[in-house]
Amino acid sequence: MNFCSHCSAPVELRIPDGDSLPRFVCGACHTIHYQNPKIIVGCIPEWNNQILLCRRAIEPKIGLWTIPAGFMENHETLAEAAIRETNEEANANIEIGNLYAVYSLPHISQVYVLFRARLIDINFFPGIESLETKLFHEHEIPWNDIAFKVIHDPLKRFLEERRQNNIQFHSGVIIRSPSQ
Repeated sequence: MNFCSHCSAPVELRIPDGDSLPRFVCGACHTIHYQNPKIIVGCIPEWNNQILLCRRAIEPKIGLWTIPAGFMENHETLAEAAIRETNEEANANIEIGNLYAVYSLPHISQVYVLFRARLIDINFFPGIESLETKLFHEHEIPWNDIAFKVIHDPLKRFLEERRQNNIQFHSGVIIRSPSQ
């Protein structure tokens, strides 16, 4: 960041009074420009023991599969973000269920929030960010083509817990692996 988004004056990176971390601070209007993690919200949509996946039409990971998820917008709740993202990516109507998982990804400054969801009907089709949308039985899921570790691992865990009829909330940290 070079210039203040409030007054266009140059900014400097320094620790503001009363803070402990370096921030971009405007020398003219004294606005402190905080840079905080992005919140990604999604869901695991189910229909008759099948999971709805979307094949990505955008980078990163174009052509690979994921659950409906994306950046939370201002002025919406977590559940509203999950519903909106599912509608945008799969034109699917869902009923949000329980919160399933929260993961921190400190290496990319993101927090992932995943809900369980139930498809209300199967009148879904690809949105602008998806090449394809499809329901998968567990044995059909293209595990080698899942776009993100933060989706792959929780989805595997969810299916195992569902088989055991013991679905529980999870939280954790996803660390960048050397292959990422």
